[in-house]
Amino acid sequence: MDDCIFCKLANGVFPSATVYEDEAFRAILDIAPAHKGHIILLPKAHADNIYSLDDAVAAKALPVAKKLAVALKAATGCDGVNILQNNEPAAGQTVFHLHIHIIPRYADDGILPVWPQSAYDDGEAADWAAKIAAAL
Repeated sequence: MDDCIFCKLANGVFPSATVYEDEAFRAILDIAPAHKGHIILLPKAHADNIYSLDDAVAAKALPVAKKLAVALKAATGCDGVNILQNNEPAAGQTVFHLHIHIIPRYADDGILPVWPQSAYDDGEAADWAAKIAAAL
């Protein structure tokens, strides 16, 4: 897409602090990191979100994210790593080119809130599972 900044970053049109590149992806440092070393994994082919991501690209994404997470932990000495991907504004997506955040985390850093937990009533989980399975 001609107007997509993440397409331009993924394809080398704009300079970036690139940490990884292959035929399908470019991984760059986020310019507004949660912690230093925060990586954004970008597919080179445009997809607005997970719903429109090509299955072949999706199949390659998690192995690349894993490789980046392992390297990030080794390079930063962080205590853990978040791998996050948001879809649509209600889920926090602000740039509409699929991207995966790989974020170094440290004990008690407090940067990402934990969502509130709820529970299912008796039998409700089975109903939701059936509804989701039927949509597959």
